[in-house]
Order: sequence, then C-alpha cells, then structure tokens
Amino acid sequence: MPGSQVQTKESFVISEQIMRRMAQRFGTDARTRLLAWQNLIQTTEGSDRGKLERVNRFLNTMQFVDDAIHWKQTDYWATPIEFVASNGGDCEDFAIAKFFTLITLGIPEDRLTLTYVKALRLNQAHMVLTYYPTPGAEPLVLDNLVEAILPSSQRTDLLPVYSMNGSGLWLAKQRGKGQLVGGSDRLKRWNDLLDRMSDETELDKEKTP
Repeated sequence: MPGSQVQTKESFVISEQIMRRMAQRFGTDARTRLLAWQNLIQTTEGSDRGKLERVNRFLNTMQFVDDAIHWKQTDYWATPIEFVASNGGDCEDFAIAKFFTLITLGIPEDRLTLTYVKALRLNQAHMVLTYYPTPGAEPLVLDNLVEAILPSSQRTDLLPVYSMNGSGLWLAKQRGKGQLVGGSDRLKRWNDLLDRMSDETELDKEKTP
C-alpha cells in the first residue's frame, strides 16, 4: 500500500541527511519548508475535515510550475519531499503531496483518490485530490486552483475522467468512484513515484554521518 511508504504521524521526522540533500538540490530555504511541513504533520489533530482544510491550505502555498520548467521533463511526478523542498510543481504534485500527507495523518487510503479531470475553464487536463466521507458518498475536492474544499457537484468547472489510488484505477463519475478498469501498475509514473519514495525512506534509515 502506498501509505506504507510514508511514516505515521507519531514517527514523522525528516532526517538530517535528507534535509541536507534537499538543501543541496533546491537551496537553503528547502530546509525551512520541510520543517514547516514536518511540524504541520506532527501537530495536526482533530476531524478529517479539519485535517483536509489545514493540509490543503498549507500545500497550496507552493508555487505552480510546469514540469518542463521545474523538472526539465515532459511529465514528472514528484515525491512529497521533492515538492515541498522545491517549493513547487504542477497539479499532479499538489494532489500527490496532499494524498500522502493525509494518509500520514491517519485518513484511510480508501477515502482518498487522485482524480484526473478536464478543467473546463482552462480547457486542459488537471488532477485534484478527492475525499469520500463514507463509501459511495459525494466526494469533496481538494484543488490547487480553487482554495475552497467543495463537494464535487459544486465544481461544475471540472469534468472527471478517471481516478486512482494504490488500490486501483477507476473510470470516474461525478459522484462515486465508477467502474474499476485496472490496477494502478498501469501507470508507470505511479510506480516510479513509489520507488523513489521508498528510496527516500531507506535513506532516512541510514545512519547520518
């Protein structure tokens, strides 16, 4: 399960080794951002809705930057550590960081999906995170384009295409997950992302010199 790549809230501490590596890649401010994210995870308590609000607000302070500019690649899915340390990414990076942060805070993975949509006003593909309060309920939408967390029925500017988490890939509907169409291993980028998160976890376990 993807959540297994992320530490639990109680044990979430970013090692000094990772801090140094991210500062070397992205500048000294990377440490400040990572410490703020670590503090967010360590101090966030309360209801699921409160967790959604706090995580969405914090991660939406990062900058939107196209992959070609930010990562020098056509399509790159950053790990949450890379996203926060670098202070930016595209819509996938926002949604992925929210997904794993909320799992770390104890929200069950089966309540969260990464949902591809068509942003009608922009006329382009987009990714958001959706949260299901109960199975089959209308999801709430966490989006880097719109600060408010709204039910999907109020996001008439978004046309769902498909959604995914570690448990599967789904054809999306406006409400509910829709029809299962295959495992998430169909998306090579998803597996590459999990591999890099696993590498970060292993690095975190190494003894810091």
